[in-house]
Amino acid sequence: MIKFGKGVVKLRVPIFIISLLLLIPAAIGMITTRVNYDILTYLPGDIETMIGQDILVEDFGTGAFSMCVIEGMENKDVSELKKKIEEVEHVKAVVWYDSIADLSMPMEFLPENLVDQFNSGDSTLMAVLFRTSMSSDETMDAIEEIRSLADKQCFVSGMSAIVTDTKNLSNQETPIYVLIAVALSSLVLALTMDSFLAPVFFLLSIGMAILYNLGSNIFLGEISYVTKALSAVLQLGVTMDYSIFLWHSYEENQERYPQDKNRAMAYAVSNTLTSVVASSITTVAGFVALCFMSFTLGMDLGVVMAKGVVFGVIGCVTILPSMILIFDKAIEKTKHRPVIPDLGGIGNFVTKRFPIFIAVFLLVLGPAIYGYTHTSVYYDLAGTLPKNLLSVQANAKLEENYNMNSTHMVLADSNLSSKDASAMIKEMKETDGVKTVMGLDSIVGSAVPKEMIPDDIKEALMNDDYQLMLVSSEYSVASDEVNAQIDALNRIIKKYDKNAMLIGEAPCTKDLITITDKDFKTVSVVSIGAIFLIILLVFKSISLPVILVAVIEFAIFINMGIPAYTGTTLPFIASIVIGTIQLGATVDYAILMTNRYKKERNRGEDKKTSVTIALSTSVQSVFVSALSFFAATFGVGMYSNIDMISSLCILMARGALISMFVVIFILPAMFMVFDRVICKTSMGFGLKKKESAAAVKTV
Repeated sequence: MIKFGKGVVKLRVPIFIISLLLLIPAAIGMITTRVNYDILTYLPGDIETMIGQDILVEDFGTGAFSMCVIEGMENKDVSELKKKIEEVEHVKAVVWYDSIADLSMPMEFLPENLVDQFNSGDSTLMAVLFRTSMSSDETMDAIEEIRSLADKQCFVSGMSAIVTDTKNLSNQETPIYVLIAVALSSLVLALTMDSFLAPVFFLLSIGMAILYNLGSNIFLGEISYVTKALSAVLQLGVTMDYSIFLWHSYEENQERYPQDKNRAMAYAVSNTLTSVVASSITTVAGFVALCFMSFTLGMDLGVVMAKGVVFGVIGCVTILPSMILIFDKAIEKTKHRPVIPDLGGIGNFVTKRFPIFIAVFLLVLGPAIYGYTHTSVYYDLAGTLPKNLLSVQANAKLEENYNMNSTHMVLADSNLSSKDASAMIKEMKETDGVKTVMGLDSIVGSAVPKEMIPDDIKEALMNDDYQLMLVSSEYSVASDEVNAQIDALNRIIKKYDKNAMLIGEAPCTKDLITITDKDFKTVSVVSIGAIFLIILLVFKSISLPVILVAVIEFAIFINMGIPAYTGTTLPFIASIVIGTIQLGATVDYAILMTNRYKKERNRGEDKKTSVTIALSTSVQSVFVSALSFFAATFGVGMYSNIDMISSLCILMARGALISMFVVIFILPAMFMVFDRVICKTSMGFGLKKKESAAAVKTV
């Protein structure tokens, strides 16, 4: 490794220039990578709801639909608006009651059910069907154009509108996330380090690594908005300690080689590479575990973040040392005393009182596990968005005026007889919570021959292979009531057409609940197993993997259990990914301390001295690393208006601090209790060396 370190020092200027030039293709890649704002598209493609969505787009030519609530407009103006919406690119059809009846006919002469379907008070309702998929760029552009046509009188509801608003909100907030993370991380580093300028180069090198990572996403085709929003902040948080380690190693080697900073940096790079590669493997393993989810949002986040850690390591041992040496004089001029005092004295305090911390562990473990297993999660992706979003206002109008909370789509055989179609519609209408069912046979009646139906209506709701029905529900997405309703509707439609499919946001969300419940168990097992194996190989120990993983899992139980006691409901994705991220990112703290404990034991020190030294020499690094992770995520969590982003960041920030306290206070106590077991079940703990040294002294 020393040859690599000397090479970096020798080529520091070319490395710095190349790193700057690489920012150009990275920026182009980042800008041109498509972002997906629809979480439901990450469901497995082989489930019926997703197959139905594909058929809807490819065979039926309808990818999405929205219900539009129009307030305070005369019928003739609504009719004009309908014509304008029909002309919007990617709109397939607009269904309003003038599609069936002549506007010149007085409303009292129209069928009552038809009037009720489309009117309520001074508002009217029209269904807009799009040719493109629910979350495509074309559909989102069409939504924006429809909104502009009627200004504040037209409220566009539905998942496509939610996705459009999520995109706009995310695009506004994501750059601010990075600014907040950088500002707070800078503050932490300024307080904990002995130079004001060195942290600037930390952030610049990590920023370059982040840009390389985001630019390389172009090879993935697209990434989710969750990944885009979190990746920069998370990469900053989990890779900052690599830079801190390099800096500390550089300062230590400067004491060894006070007249030769190049040599000091070469050894610092060598030492850092050896240590960081080992610790980064556990972080990468945690993110790779997310790739085992059936819900492929996990793979999206896992692949991007695993790449991010690799880029972070490369940047830490190439770009950062180059910048530190190039700007050495400027860094030296900004040296100062660290504001936060040395925490090394905590070692004696913990080892003398270790039974207290073991007691705390045992007392907290039960409530932590209870909270962890009783934390509530939600699956309604739109329910926690800001109330001022246009789509949220539209959904509220739909509920208030028409008692509609969600809309399903039935895709059935076009050859289904009018008699069977009418019977199926009748049964669906009688299902609990179903408000209306809109299909050809419900709009015009089974007595009207299909040849007599207007072409635009027929084209919107039927083709040669399929017919489409819209089922409006009073129940909210992801509620127990709507899930029971979906089961009932599926039984009805399968009775009349065994190949019929019920699709839409609520059916997809019901599948999401089932799939992610399995994913939670899978990811937990894979992440724990992978990190257990890595620790076993690194330390050549049977007991240490159990102790280290148990300590961090204890911190995870506390972190994920707190919401159960505060009455907080978490987004479903948090319960799956937070444990894995916290385990992979913070087990490094435990590994750092264990390395020093092993080193001291191998030198022949007794357990108390070994644990005391290990804690005293590691506590400062653990504290700074955890505080940096906290700073990078906490501010974003407090600022974000997207609850999925906010909740994930708050959990990561809190998890970093909890892991820090657990590693500082609980892990040394575990070493004190299980020292004999560790020494007997691990290689390199040197009990024989200690005994030999004692024998020599006796002689």
